[in-house]
Amino acid sequence: MRLKTTIAHSLIMCSLTCVGVAQQKQTTEAFDHYIAAAEKRVTQARVKSDSFLKIDVLSAPQRMQVMERLRQGEVVIEKQGETPSEISGGLIHDWVGMVLIPKVTVAQVLNLIQDYDHSSQHYAPDVVKSRLVSHTGDDFQVFMRLHKHKIVTVVLDTNYDVHYGRIDATHQFSFSRSSRVSEIANPGSPDERTVAAGHDHGFMWRLNSYWAFEQADDGVLVECEAISLTRDIPSGLGWMIGPFVNSIPRESLQFTLGATRKALVKTPGS
Repeated sequence: MRLKTTIAHSLIMCSLTCVGVAQQKQTTEAFDHYIAAAEKRVTQARVKSDSFLKIDVLSAPQRMQVMERLRQGEVVIEKQGETPSEISGGLIHDWVGMVLIPKVTVAQVLNLIQDYDHSSQHYAPDVVKSRLVSHTGDDFQVFMRLHKHKIVTVVLDTNYDVHYGRIDATHQFSFSRSSRVSEIANPGSPDERTVAAGHDHGFMWRLNSYWAFEQADDGVLVECEAISLTRDIPSGLGWMIGPFVNSIPRESLQFTLGATRKALVKTPGS
């Protein structure tokens, strides 16, 4: 089993290295265009309490079904549109997830999420290091080192600009936009280095996330839409690389929401 994993790891890394993954201007422009449309949609939802979350606009039977799953502790994840969306030189992954955190308030949830100096404790092993870089009012600048392992191990240094907003105390939200994503080679060793842009493997080029927090009778409903940009899949290698590239965004969102719930259920007074 270990030999098969090693072979798969070598094949994936070799194939991605040989193809090259420099971001093209049209790739980033297409992602920015997608983000502009997504943020317009999200902003329209965040200004009205009766359509604040995706669950708020479901039919009564559909809402009851989703709420039952949430009350059982499930993280409910679904695609936004036909993700992944192919663009020139890349793939856009857009997933929306929701979780119910029982017996807490919106303020308690925000206290945990905004504790950026300790995010690596709440979200290990996906977050290896974290720190608050600066904070002015509702605006935060944040650093996180991310770690993801699935056949291959990927370590990324990332920075985010995060803005918080609110309708009222029971309906609050945040927009988090990545300002830097750099792949790290040989992390934790004396030879650790940042991989130059255009020479990375393209496992993640951008990551934006749009959070919403709504107070319910039995806790807080937390919704997060995560939109990421990765390299495209080289022709003929979809069978090998596709499952890795396409599964990581969904699994990362599910882990993040589950870890948020776990941290607060474990320490409800935090």
